[in-house]
Parts: sequence; structure tokens; C-alpha cells
Amino acid sequence: MSSRALVIASLVGTLLQVVMVVAGHSSPAIAALFAVGGMGLSLVAGVLYARLARPATKGSAALGGAAAGAVCAFIGILVSHLLGDVPASLLALGTISSAVTGAIGGFIGALSLGRAVSAA
Repeated sequence: MSSRALVIASLVGTLLQVVMVVAGHSSPAIAALFAVGGMGLSLVAGVLYARLARPATKGSAALGGAAAGAVCAFIGILVSHLLGDVPASLLALGTISSAVTGAIGGFIGALSLGRAVSAA
């Protein structure tokens, strides 16, 4: 697993998660999308991990994507909990769900890199 790619993908994902959470704190319409939006942002963190960690195998990209997705989701959910918007119990479920979508993002990112290389 690439430490540099993991740190960058986690930081970018965390920034996006925190922006969503802070916006959702004052907007019920955004707050209603926390689950889907949060998992989507973890997917983006996974794709970013795969793009930065190249060349990575599909398995290592999925593992790194899972880690990046879980880290950024955990921090985002923690901020949301500290703002009083979500219960603490969501920390576990949300982090696990986002780890899965981060892994999917990492796998998709590795697949897209494979196509780009073979197309060149």
C-alpha cells in the first residue's frame, strides 16, 4: 500500500466529507443526503488512491481505497456527531459502509488505469 497515496486520498476525502457535514448542519436538504453523499465521497477517495498509487494491482488498489474511504468517513461522521447531527452509533456503520465503497472506488480506479495503459 502506498503511504503517500493513502495520506493524500484520505486528506482530500476528509476535506470533502467535512465540507458536506458543515453544509448539512445548516441545510436539511444536504443533511438528508449524508449517507449517499458520504459513501460517494469515499468512493471518490478510493478512486483517487488508485490513481495516485499506480501502478497498483486491483487488490492493493481496493485495499488502499477501503482505507482511504474509511478514514475520511470516520472523521466526517465524527464531526457530524460532534455537531449533534448524527448519533455516535453511526460511526461504526457509516465507516464500514464507506470502507466498502472506498474499496469499490479503488478497484474501479485500478480498472480505469488498466484501460488507459492498454489504450496508449
